[in-house]
Amino acid sequence: MANIRSHGMKPERAVRSMAHRLGYRFRLHRRDLPGTPDLVFPRHRAVVFVNGCFWHWHPDPTCPIAGLPKSNLEYWKPKLARTRSRDKENLAKLTCLGWRVLTIWECELRDPETALVRLDEFLSTSDSRTPATPRDRPTRAVRSTEREGALSTE
Repeated sequence: MANIRSHGMKPERAVRSMAHRLGYRFRLHRRDLPGTPDLVFPRHRAVVFVNGCFWHWHPDPTCPIAGLPKSNLEYWKPKLARTRSRDKENLAKLTCLGWRVLTIWECELRDPETALVRLDEFLSTSDSRTPATPRDRPTRAVRSTEREGALSTE
């Protein structure tokens, strides 16, 4: 389990390539956001998770990858259920913070054109003219001496 990587896997790289091809710029794996989203688009207040169908237990019954293993079910079933509930919690937290969330599943990337259209529609629906929150924009503290200097009439 320690050898399972969480960043830079093939599905994630494919989605990053799609977003870049569409002309969007993004940040990777912001640890200050719940769930450490795979792609973060601060300008659009949007995040994208690229979930592996097995590891995040894709709820779609037609997904060929999301099946449970045949052995050691006492271990796998609670483990995958915890992952699914943690994903729901992180989605709720991000929504409360004002972020829009898109989850792209590994099996959806088998049809890259559909995934590309879905990503483009998700990102283009945001209003990029809305001002960024104070957390997203750098601030500069103004010292009281600077304020007083600006007010003086010397």
